[in-house]
Amino acid sequence: MSVAKTTPPPAVPARTRTLRAAGRTGQYLALLGYLVFLGFPLLWLVSTSFKSPQELGSIDPTWFPTDPTLENYRTAFDTQPLLRSALNSLLVAGSSALIAVAIAVPAAYVMARYRSRLSRAGNAWVLVSQMFPLVLLIIPLFLVLRNLRLIDSLPGLTLVYVVWSLPFCLWMLQGYVRAVPISLEEAAAVDGASRLRILTNVVLPLLTPGLVATLMFSFVLAWNEFFFALVLLKTPENQTMSVILNHFIGAEGAADLGPLAAASFLATLPSLLFFALLQRRLVSGMLAGAVKG
Repeated sequence: MSVAKTTPPPAVPARTRTLRAAGRTGQYLALLGYLVFLGFPLLWLVSTSFKSPQELGSIDPTWFPTDPTLENYRTAFDTQPLLRSALNSLLVAGSSALIAVAIAVPAAYVMARYRSRLSRAGNAWVLVSQMFPLVLLIIPLFLVLRNLRLIDSLPGLTLVYVVWSLPFCLWMLQGYVRAVPISLEEAAAVDGASRLRILTNVVLPLLTPGLVATLMFSFVLAWNEFFFALVLLKTPENQTMSVILNHFIGAEGAADLGPLAAASFLATLPSLLFFALLQRRLVSGMLAGAVKG
């Protein structure tokens, strides 16, 4: 009985190995540079928030505080209602993101699965609506909210954020719906499942990565939004975090850098925590969708 001889793979030339190593090194350096580019503003913000007024007013800026202090955080909490505004922002951003995603899921499914003139017109309108400047939208929205008696209220601002983020949610979720194999829906239909049951039991579990990603981006958009909140909210008790941060800037444009940096860093924490909590869910959803697919 003869044993088949295996041919060893051809040796990779040294020049090719060098080029591959140089390419990987270049990729890592580019990734490192991109991370530094993204992380430097946050690092500088944190460093500024712990600097004393004397160090902030120094001619020679320092990378890190020489004498760290929490006085900026105390001043920020004493001069502005940060906790109340953060709660308002959390309530408005969370509610608007959940409502927008809940509306966008069935709408995106219909627009992705049923190709017709109406769905094409809807996709075109989604693209066109993103081109409108906010200045043009604020007047009709203000009139609508005034008729509904929702001016200077958190429910009114939540409604505005839902309308504002809904086109983005529709456009983003359509790609995830199209990625779901239609054969799974056909198999469920053969078994007698209704269209609603197919959407809830077959399609929706496979959309978990898309739902999490869309929810995160919708939340961040609403959390960081400033223009609508500034125009529609007048009562200090209803103002959101983005509007409160503007109060640290004086009438002549002079900013109290220390408390402003401290409040700005606190304003970024909910978004960072939101991403950190949902990141595991996003990865597990992607793996579950791959197994089910």
